[in-house]
Amino acid sequence: MQVGLHALGIGYAARPEVVRAVAQAAEAHGFARLWAGEHVVLVDSPLSRYPYSEDGRIAVPPDADWLDPLLALSFAAAVTETIGLATGVLLLPEHHPVVVAKQAATLDVLSAGRFTLGVGIGWSADEFAALGVPFAGRGRRTEEYLAAMRTVWQEDVATFEGDFTRFREVRVNPKPVRDRRIPVVMGGNGDAALRRAATTADGWYGFNLSAARTLERVRVLAGHCAERRRRLDELTVAVALTDGTPALLPELARAGVTELVVVGAPPGTPDEAEHWVARLAGRWINRAGA
Repeated sequence: MQVGLHALGIGYAARPEVVRAVAQAAEAHGFARLWAGEHVVLVDSPLSRYPYSEDGRIAVPPDADWLDPLLALSFAAAVTETIGLATGVLLLPEHHPVVVAKQAATLDVLSAGRFTLGVGIGWSADEFAALGVPFAGRGRRTEEYLAAMRTVWQEDVATFEGDFTRFREVRVNPKPVRDRRIPVVMGGNGDAALRRAATTADGWYGFNLSAARTLERVRVLAGHCAERRRRLDELTVAVALTDGTPALLPELARAGVTELVVVGAPPGTPDEAEHWVARLAGRWINRAGA
């Protein structure tokens, strides 16, 4: 099982010297991927419930620095050579798909094919309102945007007609480096997210799940794959746990989990951040057999 690190872009990890230190230390200590999430907007008194905690509140304070994940990962790409890079997740329906297609392909080219696009449909109605994007229908919008982006990546001259976006005979370059495709991971813990992962994606990213809930969700994902005549092992299955210990890793691997994602907030100086990454690696990577 591989081990990823979700630790870039927020708070201290929005400082360039800390991003550099975490990225380089993660590569040196054998982490498989660096993950960075997204919120364009946070509000002091949210109307929407955060779906990834028991109390319905996001742990990040609304006044914290939060870097754009594609830009943060571009910086990380420039100071590393081999480690994978992934958005965990980009809120795709909040963005224009042609712009995201170009940005993602640019990062893929600059990182020599190390980029994975993790996407989600979003949960904050406040955020969608601030961006002028309808909150309703965001799941269908996400699916259509992915289809449009893959069209842009694959075709020299691309045309797409959908309910939410359309374009005709456009050229968008550069193209992704791996056969004109970028792996897409679907984020979200609900049944609809698992269905989308099995139907439209190359993988799934489950966030803030207990080990028991992870095993249950992977079984549901496997069922959705079987309905679509896909094997579970055709997908990458990355999970960030709330109660994880290294002793659980063999059982998770047998169930089909391919990557454990360690989530944390690094300390505020480069030296401290390097030691922090080393401690995480010592706890997780050897036990995972990464």
